[in-house]
Amino acid sequence: MGHRDKIKKLGMKAPHREAMFANMAMSLVQHRMIKTTDAKAKALRPLVDRLIATAKKGTLASKRQVAKTIHVKDIFKKFYDEVVPQFAERNSGFTRVMRLGVRRGDGAPMSVVELLTAKPVVVKDAKDKKAAKEKKSAKEVRADKKADELKASAG
Repeated sequence: MGHRDKIKKLGMKAPHREAMFANMAMSLVQHRMIKTTDAKAKALRPLVDRLIATAKKGTLASKRQVAKTIHVKDIFKKFYDEVVPQFAERNSGFTRVMRLGVRRGDGAPMSVVELLTAKPVVVKDAKDKKAAKEKKSAKEVRADKKADELKASAG
């Protein structure tokens, strides 16, 4: 029976589960899209939606609450500078979970969790491309490739 099962435990103790969800939330903010199992994706969505709703308040208390989960400074800054302003008009539904199919090794159902933010601006001119390429670090290039691979596998 599923009485009083508010939290999906996913076979983990609470500290392990909280740390895993904090890491997944930071990865989602950093990369805009992550690939994970269906159960983890469904459990992550309310956490991220609650983070964004709390961050939209903009108070010091809300920033401290968000900082409990997003504790890496660079990602925290990106969260407040880039992600939260894009959801100013929206009240809820900040994330999307799309099913991909099953994982080849163990047959686990896989999903993609995606932030419903605007896509990054793509530069069209050749001169601007060179300038944009020079500005990008190697880490950002890898993140962009990873996002493109996930999109290709999802659709």
